[in-house]
Amino acid sequence: MTSEYWFEEGCYILEHLNCADDPAVSVAQARVPTGGQTRWHRLHGIHERYILLEGAGLVEVGDAPARAVGPGDVVQIPPGQRQRIRNTGGSQLCFLAVCTPRFEPDRYEDCET
Repeated sequence: MTSEYWFEEGCYILEHLNCADDPAVSVAQARVPTGGQTRWHRLHGIHERYILLEGAGLVEVGDAPARAVGPGDVVQIPPGQRQRIRNTGGSQLCFLAVCTPRFEPDRYEDCET
């Protein structure tokens, strides 16, 4: 496992599984600091799921209305849909990002640039 790192999207990432030997899936833990929000972004050809572990947030996917999320919630993000999540609580917001197929940087698009 690698060390946690800051990702320009606006959160800290800790990769649990992401390797070419297992291209079917990747699992990373994301941490959005108190008051933080990720940038609008999309993943091309990748279905992503957020599995909320701790904290409170507001998630937006595509053109759907924003919805409140917390521990135990699962957010489905179809390939190519723009997305972002905001920490609305008083502590960190943590979730697992499960991607199928696995996350690859060249599939990431920042929608705010």
